[in-house]
Amino acid sequence: MKIGLVCPYNIANPGGVQEIVIALRKDLVARGHQAVIITPRPRDSSGCDMEGIICLGNGVDLRSPLHTTPQISIGAETDEIDEMLRKEKFDILHFHEPWVPQISRQILRLSTCVNIATFHAKVPETLMSRSVIRMVTPYTKSVLKYLHELTAVSDAAAEYVRGLTDHTVKIIPNGIDLSEYRPATRSKSYAGVKKTILYIGRLEERKGLKYLFRAYKDLSEKHPGLSLKIVGDGLDREKLEALAARMELKNCEFKGRVTDKDKLKCLNDADLFCSPAVFGESFGIVLLEAMASGLVTVAGRNSGYSSVLKDLGAISLVDPKNTEEFVQRLELLLYQEDLRRLWRTWGLKYVKQFDYKQVVDQYERVYVDALSKKH
Repeated sequence: MKIGLVCPYNIANPGGVQEIVIALRKDLVARGHQAVIITPRPRDSSGCDMEGIICLGNGVDLRSPLHTTPQISIGAETDEIDEMLRKEKFDILHFHEPWVPQISRQILRLSTCVNIATFHAKVPETLMSRSVIRMVTPYTKSVLKYLHELTAVSDAAAEYVRGLTDHTVKIIPNGIDLSEYRPATRSKSYAGVKKTILYIGRLEERKGLKYLFRAYKDLSEKHPGLSLKIVGDGLDREKLEALAARMELKNCEFKGRVTDKDKLKCLNDADLFCSPAVFGESFGIVLLEAMASGLVTVAGRNSGYSSVLKDLGAISLVDPKNTEEFVQRLELLLYQEDLRRLWRTWGLKYVKQFDYKQVVDQYERVYVDALSKKH
């Protein structure tokens, strides 16, 4: 099959959607398919000369309802899109976040092949977001009429689109490449006094880091050997660094954005992974990465993380705004070694279902079924 993977965000910028699109292409090519990524043209055009990348339009930064600033595409010329479609002759166009203006809609209006959609984001239930969605919904409905099959990474991500159509939305979860992760050896002697809590992700309001700071301050007063590592960057980095200084947090380190190799080292060196996001999560790839590293996890009780942390993993879910509950759960999963071993064994087994190979198997079946229906 010839497959075009349409990503509305600049593929060169870090992000969950970009990661899954890149991984999907890699695995599809390994299976013998022809696959390319269609993405906004960055302002500096970096990456547009890479194999398997087609850049269209012009990238602009947009403040989103999720309090993030993705770079999306505007101004792609009809002739540019037409020429690309004639040249590539796709069997399948797979649109990720097709409701994000405006590259997907521009391509869909001219597409004559099978069009598949994947919805990734969970729309937060805030007044501002509801106002934005009222404006976006007519646009989204205009996109849906061009799509042959709908998928979403979780029920949380499917919630918005299910309210706009009677079409079935198939759930295909996000995944990770399990071959990249090696559980660190965490022997009984490793369970000493000194422990490290690790956060990896964007530094944004919805990620709930100010609540982690409150819980960490209380817990570190009881356990002086505790440390906190913050990996990642974002709009609120300076604000959060200032907050940590005002709170006089001890052994709290901001490492900024790191390489994939250094991220794996951080996962293997830590004792507990914590992602206290309060809203806007549709899944939780970072939770899978922690599990695959054998790292016990505590996470915010939002609908996306709840779709990942099931069964025994549900004990990891907390309300980050409830400092007392948050502290108790962190302490329990940091210092109760029998429970930590049980959780780690469960996590390493549970995460196997999210290996990219299994995820791509599911997308491949959607492609084949959709093509057979068309013919």
